[in-house]
Amino acid sequence: MPKTTSRTEKKPKTRPSPLDRRSGIPLYQQIQQRLLDQIRSGEFVPGEPLPSIDRIATRMGVSLMTVRQAVRELCELGVIYSRQGKGTFIAATKLERDFRQVLSFTEETVARGGAPSSAVLFFGEQEPNQQTRDALNLDENEKVICLRRVRLSDSIPMGIEFSCLPAELCPDLLDTFDPTGSLYTELAERHGIQLVVTDEIIEVGKATAEESRLLQIPAQSAVFLFTRVSYLENGAPAEYVKSVYPGDRYKVVNRLTRIKRDMGGVQGAPQLKTTAVGR
Repeated sequence: MPKTTSRTEKKPKTRPSPLDRRSGIPLYQQIQQRLLDQIRSGEFVPGEPLPSIDRIATRMGVSLMTVRQAVRELCELGVIYSRQGKGTFIAATKLERDFRQVLSFTEETVARGGAPSSAVLFFGEQEPNQQTRDALNLDENEKVICLRRVRLSDSIPMGIEFSCLPAELCPDLLDTFDPTGSLYTELAERHGIQLVVTDEIIEVGKATAEESRLLQIPAQSAVFLFTRVSYLENGAPAEYVKSVYPGDRYKVVNRLTRIKRDMGGVQGAPQLKTTAVGR
């Protein structure tokens, strides 16, 4: 019986042809292109570790520094990603995160077919700082319940979330809630609290030493900084969240609609769709 080949079977690795040292194209860019070609052809598959820098340097006949530069730029492109202490891996196809809906990390991850989990860093009641107090419109003597945790999808750290809620909103939350589970499900099903509107600001920064360690990314890696305030149906602020997401696992995509103009003036209103894509 003839041997059949599975469509998911990766292609055999071939020995690369020598780099062109006379082309004028820097060697690291040639290596970068070779690796991209191997990824696109299926020779390297998502989730598989990239060959070590030593191995690539030996196969290509170049210095370790040259390979590191190529690998670093591929990381910045989001084609590959590093996990601290474990190596560099081929990135999976990026998936959409829709900002038009107020969804929890658990809901988003399940919708993408992933397995959500959490590593709890802090869960308790404390005095809010001024930024949190202003966001939640709290009086001077009011406290907040805070939950800080690393959010994981299929055991891969995807972000760090620090969520604060007015303690008076759900005073028994510390007794009833398992902090590894879905906070939004707990609020809705046990406390009757529905978060219906969200204001979210997205900024870009660099990971701190602690964030790098928790997210298993290189020090000073680019990260997205999300600041979110969620509101109840009556307009009262109910949750203030600050989150950090690795830049190589998410990207932000905007869709803008131009205002229609005619001789009578402006017609219609601008529409904005903002989505983020994560691995």
